[in-house]
Amino acid sequence: MDRPAASDDTYKRMIHALTIDVEDEFNVIARDWLGREGPPTRAVVDNMERILGWLSERNIRATCFVLGEVAETFPDLIRRIDSDGHELGVHGFRHRQVFKLTPQTFRNEVEPAKRLIEDLTGREVFGHRAPAFSIMPETDWALEVLAEVGFAYDSSIFPIRGRRYGWPDFPLDIHEVRLKSGRSIIEAPLSTLTLFGRRWPACGGGYLRHFPGALTHWALRRISQYRPVIVYLHPYEIAITEPWRDTQGLDRRDASRIRRMYALQRRNRRTVEPKVLSLLDRYPFAPLGEVIESAIGRPMAARRNASQTAAGSTSPTPLS
Repeated sequence: MDRPAASDDTYKRMIHALTIDVEDEFNVIARDWLGREGPPTRAVVDNMERILGWLSERNIRATCFVLGEVAETFPDLIRRIDSDGHELGVHGFRHRQVFKLTPQTFRNEVEPAKRLIEDLTGREVFGHRAPAFSIMPETDWALEVLAEVGFAYDSSIFPIRGRRYGWPDFPLDIHEVRLKSGRSIIEAPLSTLTLFGRRWPACGGGYLRHFPGALTHWALRRISQYRPVIVYLHPYEIAITEPWRDTQGLDRRDASRIRRMYALQRRNRRTVEPKVLSLLDRYPFAPLGEVIESAIGRPMAARRNASQTAAGSTSPTPLS
């Protein structure tokens, strides 16, 4: 439940988290919808360079959750993100949703991506976000894997009752989750707004595209009376691209379905850039790792090391 609200001007002082899920829509669509494998396209670099320019102009730093295949294909992009002072996290390797994986195949997704990004930057990677927010009650074992691999925090859980994802009764605040092994991991849930007794998603992705900008500003101010807001976006959401045409080999029904899906993904894209810039110009933002450190009151590395030491605990508080 929400705590008692703070004063209405809290959002003017609170530092919010800006996060970017760095993926290429073309190879993700090809894999998820057509079963075709292939590397990310140059579009992810072009779109990220625009976003990095916005952030540099405003002296804003963000957290970039990067796919391993993007880091592998475009290592200079990863070095650029790092040299600009942004935090790097892992978004999996090939954008495979957790519910499609086993604990071992999930580990095979996140561990090599973490190691690759660390090798490219010389910095430890602390954070993770699952593709499509796919850590849910039925995939809660993924938190244990993340802690074993050495992640200090996760930001994959949307505490809503959704059609494709969600963990409806998950706590809303950034907090430490104790796991059955005795390890722990910090979870930073995505931002929601409670109205009419129901939690609603806000301040990111498709919700930025589909909702009027004024509604997003109102939601951010409302949420920030209780906690920092986590804003998220994808590089492709700022791109005005041609309709998806690569439906070769599909029957008419499947081709029509993928065209409808892609049209939905492109709806209102022209509104995203001004909406995002309006947020960046109005509110203070920082990398998610720094927002978490402020919330938990200690450095990320110290919290991660304490979790690893506690793995031998004889009486852990299990995840519930």
